[in-house]
Amino acid sequence: MKQLIIVESPHKAKTIQKYLGNDAAVLASKGHVCDLPTRSLGIDVDNGFKPQYIVTPDKEATIKQLSQAVKKYDKVYLATDPDREGEAISWHLKNTLGVQGDKVRIEFNEISPKAVRAAMENPREINMNLVNSQQARRVLDRLVGYKISPILSRKLKPNLSAGRVQSAALKMIVDREKEIRNFKPEEYWTINAMLLKDGAKKTKANLFVAALNDKNGEKIKPSCADEAYAIADLMRKCDYRVDEVKKSVSFSKPAPPFTTSTMQQEASHKLNMTAERTSRVAQQLYEGVNIEGEGQHALITYIRTDSVRISPDFARIALAYIAKNYGSEYAPKVQNVYKTSDNAQDAHEAIRPIDLNRTPKSLEGKMDRDAFRLYKLVYERFMASQMTPAQYNTMRVHILGESEGEKLGFVVKGKSVKFKGFTAVYSATVEENDEDKELDTMPDLNEGEHLNLDDVGCEQKFTKPPARYNDATLVKALEENGIGRPSTYASIISVIAKREYTEKQQKAIAPTQLGEAVCEYMEKNFPDIMNLNFTARLEGALDKVADGEQQWQELIGAFYPRLMKFVERAAKQGGGNYLPDEESDVVCDKCGAKMVVRHGKYGPFLACPNYPKCKNIKRIVEVVGKCPKCGGDVSKRTSKAGKTFYSCTNYPKCDFISWDIPAPYFCPDCGSTMKVVKRDDKTYYVCTNHGCKHRELVKEEE
Repeated sequence: MKQLIIVESPHKAKTIQKYLGNDAAVLASKGHVCDLPTRSLGIDVDNGFKPQYIVTPDKEATIKQLSQAVKKYDKVYLATDPDREGEAISWHLKNTLGVQGDKVRIEFNEISPKAVRAAMENPREINMNLVNSQQARRVLDRLVGYKISPILSRKLKPNLSAGRVQSAALKMIVDREKEIRNFKPEEYWTINAMLLKDGAKKTKANLFVAALNDKNGEKIKPSCADEAYAIADLMRKCDYRVDEVKKSVSFSKPAPPFTTSTMQQEASHKLNMTAERTSRVAQQLYEGVNIEGEGQHALITYIRTDSVRISPDFARIALAYIAKNYGSEYAPKVQNVYKTSDNAQDAHEAIRPIDLNRTPKSLEGKMDRDAFRLYKLVYERFMASQMTPAQYNTMRVHILGESEGEKLGFVVKGKSVKFKGFTAVYSATVEENDEDKELDTMPDLNEGEHLNLDDVGCEQKFTKPPARYNDATLVKALEENGIGRPSTYASIISVIAKREYTEKQQKAIAPTQLGEAVCEYMEKNFPDIMNLNFTARLEGALDKVADGEQQWQELIGAFYPRLMKFVERAAKQGGGNYLPDEESDVVCDKCGAKMVVRHGKYGPFLACPNYPKCKNIKRIVEVVGKCPKCGGDVSKRTSKAGKTFYSCTNYPKCDFISWDIPAPYFCPDCGSTMKVVKRDDKTYYVCTNHGCKHRELVKEEE
C-alpha cells in the first residue's frame, strides 16, 4: 500500500522521510494553507461568525503540488503538530485536498522511528474541538485587529495596529515603567561586625563578619545615619559571645523538566538567547538538525507545552541510565513527580531529550553551536530533574553583644556541600544569598565562647525600583497572568517590538513613546482589551472550547457586541494629545520657527508649528543605505497603500526602487539586487533572485 504523510514543515518532512525510508512518502504544507482574506474582514458576523477561508496566495502552488500527490497514494496521513494550530492545518488540508476517510490524523510527541510508526498504526479523526478553538482564536484576533487598528491609525498615527494579546502584554510593560518612574527610594543601613575568637591571632583566616540582626530581641533595620552610627557606637562598647549554634542538613530538590516558558526563561539567563531565538532553535531540535556524519535527526520532544509531566516509561529509562552512569545514590527509589500548574492544559509531556544516549558530550562539535547549547541545557535539566536532591551541611550562629543593659544580635550563616545530587549535572539559575558563607572559611564556634570586635562596618543603601522586564521575566509574567499560551510567548514579545511599541535597552524591554501613547489610548477607549483578567478569561474560554465544554460561536457572540460598543464610541471621539508633536532641529525657511515632526497617511513629515499662519511642510528623508545603481542615498518611503519601499534620492535621474533595504552593490554572481537581512545580531547581503543562492556576511565596519 502506497502511503503519504503530510506535515507542515520541510525540516520535519526530511527527518521523518529519513526514518521511514521507502515505507512512505513525506511532503510539507509549509505552514497554514488557508486563512481569512487580507483585504476584507472575512467573517460573516450576521451568520454565526462564519469564517470565509481562502487558500492563501503564497500557498496556491503548494496546494496544487499536494493535490496531485494525494491522488497517487492509497492512504494519506495528516501529521501536523499536536496542538490546536496543527489540528486546524490538518482540517484545512483534508478539506482542501479532498483527503478520503475519517481516520487520517496522526500525532506524536517526538519524532522518532518508533513514535511515527506507532502513530501510523493508530490514526484518529480530526478533533473538531481543537479546530474550533483555533477558529475562535483566529476570529477573535481578526475582529480586534480589523475593528480597532483603523481607529488607532486615525486618532494617533497612521499604520498602527492593535492585537488582542499583544495589547495586554504592552500594558504590563507600560505599567512597570510607571512603577519605576513613581518609585521613591527609601534609605536603610546595613551594619556588620568584624569579629575574632578570643585569644586568636588576627589573620584573615581567623576574622569573620556577622550581620546585625536584632536589638533587644527584636528585628532591626536602621533607616538613617544617626540611627546607624548610634548602633555603631554601642557596638564598640559591647562584650561579645556566641549565643547559639544551630547545625543541620538541608536538602535542595531539582527543578522540574522544562516547559516552553521555563525553557525560554533559562535560555535567556544562561545562554543569552531571546525568547524568539530560543523558540526557533528548539523547533529545529524537535524537527531535526544536521549532525555531522549522521545526517538529520530529531533530538527533543514537542516544544510547546505547559506540563512538567514525564511518561512513566521514559522515567524508568532515565532512572536506569542515571544509576548506571552516575551511581545508584543519584537515582531516587521512586520517580520524581512534579505538580503541573492549575491553569495548564497538560496536553503533552515536558520538554525532554528523545534518546539519553545522545549525550551533549557525544554531539559537541557536530552540530550548530546554538542548537548544541540549547540541547545541552534541555538534556541536563531533564537529567537533573530525575535525580536525588543535593544535601548541604548548614550552620547558623547567633552572636550577642551586650553593653549597659542593651543587647545587639548578629547572625552569620554558612553551608557546605555534603552530597552533590542533581547539582552534579545541572545548577539552576537562582539568586545567591550573600550571607551564606562556605563553612570551610568559618572558624569553629561554640556556644558561650567569647569573641572580640575588630571593626564595625556601616553602609548606606536605598531600596531599588522594580526592574524592567527582560525576555525571561516577561515570559514568566505572561504565564503567571494567563496571557497567551506556550506557542505565543515569543511571538508576543517580537510583535510589539516590530510595531515599535517597545525597544531593547541592553537586555531590558522598555516602552517607546509610541507604545505608551497606544497603551494610554487603548486603556481609555478599549478597557476590556487592556484588562489582564479579561484577556486571561478569554484564554481560559478558548481552552474550554478545546475541551468541548463551550461552543466557539457562543464565545464570540458574547465578545463581539461589547467590542462594537467600544468601537462605535471611540470612532466618534477625538484623538486627544496622546502623541504630542516632536520638535526637530530643522528651522522653517519661511517663518524661522523650529519645525515639528507630525505623522500623516504616508508616514512622518516636518510641519511648521505656526500652522495655519505658516503652512510650510517638508518631507523627512530617512537614509537607509547606498544605491547599488548610482551610488546615491537610498531612502525609506511609504506608498499610497501604506506599504514601505526604498528608492534612490537622485530620482528622476536614477530610477532604482526596491521593496527591501538594498545592499550597496549588485550580486556578484548573477547581477540582481541584493537585500539586507538581519538575523541573530548579524547582517547579511542576500540575493533577491530565487534561482541564485548568493549570501554574504557583512563585516562590522561596513
